[in-house]
Amino acid sequence: MVTIAERLDAAYDRIAQAAKKSGRDYNDVTLIAVSKKKPLEDILAAFAHGHREFAESYVQEGVEKVRQLSEHKNIVWHFIGPIQSNKSKAIAEHFSWVQSIDREKIARRLDEQRPSNMKPLQVLIQVNIDDDPNKSGCRLEDVPALAAFIDSCNQLNLRGLMAIPAKSESYEAQLQSFKQLSACFDRLKDQYPQLDTLSMGMSGDMDAAIAAGSTMVRIGTAIFGERDQ
Repeated sequence: MVTIAERLDAAYDRIAQAAKKSGRDYNDVTLIAVSKKKPLEDILAAFAHGHREFAESYVQEGVEKVRQLSEHKNIVWHFIGPIQSNKSKAIAEHFSWVQSIDREKIARRLDEQRPSNMKPLQVLIQVNIDDDPNKSGCRLEDVPALAAFIDSCNQLNLRGLMAIPAKSESYEAQLQSFKQLSACFDRLKDQYPQLDTLSMGMSGDMDAAIAAGSTMVRIGTAIFGERDQ
């Protein structure tokens, strides 16, 4: 049976190979282990192997894991799922990163609800780069206004963009979608020099994402195995 440690090593190797192929330094790409619907033992196995960045998509489940693993101070928790207004307070109080802000209302609530004794939330704007009706995210043309609002918030620190493109088996189609987000990121960076994070790429499209400039890939099944439905 393949262990989580072995799967992590395989994911690191794949990132390194994709980065090398694109002429990039693999240290510039952070692996986020998506641990939704997985037990604490799996997270602890990855942690024991040296991994520190984990992502959750469901608020109640994620908050419970953050609390139960609170003694592990150096775990960095990312929230990557859709955000409902009535769940924003729990996210603001428990996570270090929020990758899925797609409208001003949610940004405002997170800013107001982030405890003043905590560091500002590190946030990404989620963009629906393919205008997929089944995906969350703001439209590309709405990114500048949302970025300006987030930049005005005291308890939010805008770090970049995130996207989940429409599923495609074509490398060229994947690359085209990711290049759209990368171009948007470059334009935004001219105005906000602190931007340093482009979160795009999962198990099925990581190579194209890294070729297009991704600095953060989100991998779940390839590390933790299939999830129970």
